[in-house]
Amino acid sequence: MATITGTGTTGSRRMTVAQAVVEYLSKQYTVDSVNGVDYRERLIPGTFGIFGHGNVAGVGQALKQYQHLDPAIMPYYQGRNEQAQVHQAVGYARHTRRRQTFAISTSIGPGSSNLLTGAALATTNRLPVLLLPSDTFATRAADPVLQQLEQPYAYDLTVNDAFRPLSKFFDRVTRPEQLFSAFHHGLRVLTDPAETGAVTISLPQDVQAEAFDVPEEFLAEREWRIRRPEADDDDIRRAVAAIRAAKRPLIIAGGGVLYAYANEELAKFAELTGIPVGNTQAGVGVLPWDHKFSLGAIGSTGTTAANAIAAEADLIIGIGTRYEDFTTASRTAFANPDVRFININVAAIDAYKHGTSLPIVADARKALVKLNAALGGYRVGADLEAQVAAEKKRWDATVDEAFAQDYAPLVSQNAIIGATNKAMDPQDVVICAAGSLPGDLHKMWRVRDPFGYHVEYAYSCMGYEIPGGLGVKRAALAEAAAGGADRDVVVMVGDGSYLMMHTELVTAVAERIKLIVVLIQNHGYASIGSLSESLGSQRFGTQYRVLDNEQHSFDDGEILPVDLALNAESLGVKVIRIEPGEKVIAQLEQAIGDAKAAPERGGPILIHIESDPLLDAPSSESWWDVPVSQVSELDSTKAAFQTYVEHKSRQRTFLG
Repeated sequence: MATITGTGTTGSRRMTVAQAVVEYLSKQYTVDSVNGVDYRERLIPGTFGIFGHGNVAGVGQALKQYQHLDPAIMPYYQGRNEQAQVHQAVGYARHTRRRQTFAISTSIGPGSSNLLTGAALATTNRLPVLLLPSDTFATRAADPVLQQLEQPYAYDLTVNDAFRPLSKFFDRVTRPEQLFSAFHHGLRVLTDPAETGAVTISLPQDVQAEAFDVPEEFLAEREWRIRRPEADDDDIRRAVAAIRAAKRPLIIAGGGVLYAYANEELAKFAELTGIPVGNTQAGVGVLPWDHKFSLGAIGSTGTTAANAIAAEADLIIGIGTRYEDFTTASRTAFANPDVRFININVAAIDAYKHGTSLPIVADARKALVKLNAALGGYRVGADLEAQVAAEKKRWDATVDEAFAQDYAPLVSQNAIIGATNKAMDPQDVVICAAGSLPGDLHKMWRVRDPFGYHVEYAYSCMGYEIPGGLGVKRAALAEAAAGGADRDVVVMVGDGSYLMMHTELVTAVAERIKLIVVLIQNHGYASIGSLSESLGSQRFGTQYRVLDNEQHSFDDGEILPVDLALNAESLGVKVIRIEPGEKVIAQLEQAIGDAKAAPERGGPILIHIESDPLLDAPSSESWWDVPVSQVSELDSTKAAFQTYVEHKSRQRTFLG
């Protein structure tokens, strides 16, 4: 292994800004303590990059130099799209519970702005990612440079300023000396559970290549301890009093339970008190699907079991949830006029959300430990426990029926979900993000492992599925190499999302990563088609059809002659085609089994199957607020508006 040396003043080394950034990032570690066990992880295990004139001589040169000296210092990963690289980093961060993420380097202009959607997704999901977009010359010696945005009223404005509202931290390094504070504060935010999201540090291309004396202390190893704040004792006393007074309490568990490693304490809490648990999209996995007190998904994409209990609840205990619109069914899920809310969250914005009267700003696990210690002797009434059991039984029968839907003549997406669920092992991970699949998975997926479900639904970004799944698979491979679970990662994606960003399949081919993709071909946008129909717009613009020039309509033409299986094959992917027929579900289960049995480093495998987009999932008996035109010439829209007015009348101003 080569020794890295440098010249310069005593206690410093002469380096470029980019070289200093790369070496600095290689020395950063997160330290986390859970149940008295300390974990030390490398914060940035690698860097993605697509190179152009903005970063080829800066970060690109630095990565190449360290690859030559010692590849372990900062492994470089290639990608096909800058946005997709962010999605990979986010998937990795989610699976590592925010202890690790990747850095992404881009060129200026379009390379940088391609990161914007990824930045929004990371920040919305409260997941860490480090973005290093290149910028125009700080000296303005070349002006305007290729791909530079010029604004006559603000000449210091560049495309990178678009990251400001999308990032949890933004800085621009226009002088080498600014590097120290920019990265120190950037990584502070990156590793803070209450603040984390996209951290963007803009690096002008000339500054990246500029040499200066870098203090050795900047390049020394540094640990970033993940803050897990205790709950205030007075807050706990107030919460305990509210719980003891409640007759029909309900827990809503979100992703914060998973990030806090609070699963066991939550199970203990439910079993001690008999309080049932509904979960958000990000909270799937907090309890196994068949746990006695698990009601499953709640809200607009929820189970009838969770929504029935929520409608009568007199106390909601939110743990690690940001109360997204789907979770509250647009503030209609909680019909009891006397309902109160306890919100436990590490972020104050979520603890205080919707005017709650009992906010607790704390780590979910630490708060649950205190609640469990203080609630001895309390248990809900037998009537609530009996209702929970009856509602669970009713919903389980509904899902069994949906999974068993007959071939007629195309299979339903429900049956595809059921077959995929059945064919996967408990520790395997399902990945999804957008379309009709996330809602159907939220309702029906029978999760058996805390890491077994990864649906990006805070941003619900079409195209996230394959790169996000690839990021999860990278994390799963590292987990297995460290002696952890051996997990297959299965991406479920519709044709609409596949067409948005399937190019990272080439990345999986290049690295021989076994990513299993179940591609559901339904010739359009099934989710928005169904929503459009419910709002009286008759699935307008949601079908993949040949243009009817006379009506200028895509609604009734011939189905496009697109072969997505052949497309995947052309990228080097092994493809299993499942032709429509009566044995399609058995063939799907077999195909997933064959894919799981394939060599771990054999590359990606795609399973292509067609479905009927008109066969809906079981109803959640809930609502989502999407406004309907108040006046219309279409009878379908008029009818939809009347339904909308009825639902709107039940919407609460505050949840408090």
